[in-house]
Amino acid sequence: MEQFKLIIRELARHVPFTILGAITGVIIMVIIVFCNTPREISSTLFYTLHPAHVILSALTTTAMYRLQGKGAIWKAIIIGYTGSIGIATLSDAVIPYLGGTLLNISMEFHLPFIETEKSPLLGIAEWQLVNGAAILGIAIGYWKPTTRVPHYGHVLLSTWASLFNFTAFGIANWIPLLPFVFIFLFLAVWLPCCLSDIVYPLLFVRQAEGHHH
Repeated sequence: MEQFKLIIRELARHVPFTILGAITGVIIMVIIVFCNTPREISSTLFYTLHPAHVILSALTTTAMYRLQGKGAIWKAIIIGYTGSIGIATLSDAVIPYLGGTLLNISMEFHLPFIETEKSPLLGIAEWQLVNGAAILGIAIGYWKPTTRVPHYGHVLLSTWASLFNFTAFGIANWIPLLPFVFIFLFLAVWLPCCLSDIVYPLLFVRQAEGHHH
């Protein structure tokens, strides 16, 4: 019961910040459109922000589990990995793709954690970069657990990664679609990020100890 109350409280607390993040995403999209920014730049930014998002997601998910459950290291690794890779992929790749499809936009579907294409900046395979980012985040979250700053950064990075998925892998007249983009950015971040950072790790904790973001 305490866990359920904590989850509901945290979901409600994150609505204003997630709305703010979605607004920043819409502003960035307006800039991209009016500056006629090439799709290659959006693609590079997506493949840079997504691994960064995975790091913070793994860090925060692992830290939440450590602070609330203090379980075995192998449990923290599994929870941190599945919570970051699974939910970051849902947030940055799956929901933008579904959103674009619902808006009748031709979207390319990407799953970075299994892709063999090389990173535009680092020149290594995307799957190596993304999975390595998860391992790094888990290590930091386990040995130096903290949730406040990483989670807020996680929300912004997730918003921007989702946005650049739209502009990198979809072609559309974006300005009339901005209200719908705002809705999908909000949904792509609020539920997945809160699930990853709060709900998911608490599913493996017998009793929450009252720690809040």
